[in-house]
Amino acid sequence: MPEVTLAATVRTAAERLAAAGVPDPLVDAELLAAHVLGLRRGEVQAAIVRGDTVAEQDLAALDALVARRAAREPLQHLTGFAPFRHLELAVGPGVFVPRPETETVAQFAIDALSNAPDPEPIGVDLCTGSGAIALAMATEVPHASVFAVELSPDAHAWAARNTAGAENLTLVQGDLADSLAELDGTVSVVISNPPYVPDDAIPRDPEVRLFDPAMALYGGPDGLDIVRALSRRALELLRPGGLLVIEHGELQGDAIRTLLDDDGWRAPRTHPDLTRRDRATTALRP
Repeated sequence: MPEVTLAATVRTAAERLAAAGVPDPLVDAELLAAHVLGLRRGEVQAAIVRGDTVAEQDLAALDALVARRAAREPLQHLTGFAPFRHLELAVGPGVFVPRPETETVAQFAIDALSNAPDPEPIGVDLCTGSGAIALAMATEVPHASVFAVELSPDAHAWAARNTAGAENLTLVQGDLADSLAELDGTVSVVISNPPYVPDDAIPRDPEVRLFDPAMALYGGPDGLDIVRALSRRALELLRPGGLLVIEHGELQGDAIRTLLDDDGWRAPRTHPDLTRRDRATTALRP
């Protein structure tokens, strides 16, 4: 078999992914090659420039992964991890893959924890999924005590794997409505990326529609059923002046601010993400 260059291999993979409608085909092709070869993406790019060749077994492994990605299986399921802030999180079937936009939402909670006057402030992440937000809080604010709640057994297993070894983080499997009662009135920050997609708003992207768990996506007829429960529970958990942070869809800010106003929250405010789409709403416990 004639030698095949890495450059040609990645180019062919990117063309296959582009034909399948994958949004960033070259990026994904390079990342899949990096995964197969045990390299970082930058090292793959350097190897392409050098004219490196690819071993036959690596070609076969990459071909299999490209076929799965062309079928729109999430890249993170193929590599087994998702980056989040400074973390690499284990992900796969049964758990929502953390998104880059959530990194900016987490910043609100991290800043509030960092600036809390308590020597050991408490942060709570409800609907933690992979544990991304909770682990970011625990590692970036090491003097805080962080608690994370997840109902889904499958997602809880991924969160347990990701948060193992974080001594200031406690993971609980349960419903947000009746978990952590022992913390009522003591928490500085409650944050959540809850299910907020309306039941009849089926996502367009196959990666979301076919692979993200429905339990992590759909939030009732208007998408706000879990947000309503979250508002009520956060009022109990937070101390006066404590901060609530909710991630949501770009068209839900008005409805969520109204909901929080009706529940008695102070200063509800909606914030855009880096693409200037509304992404999070914050409010203060009265």
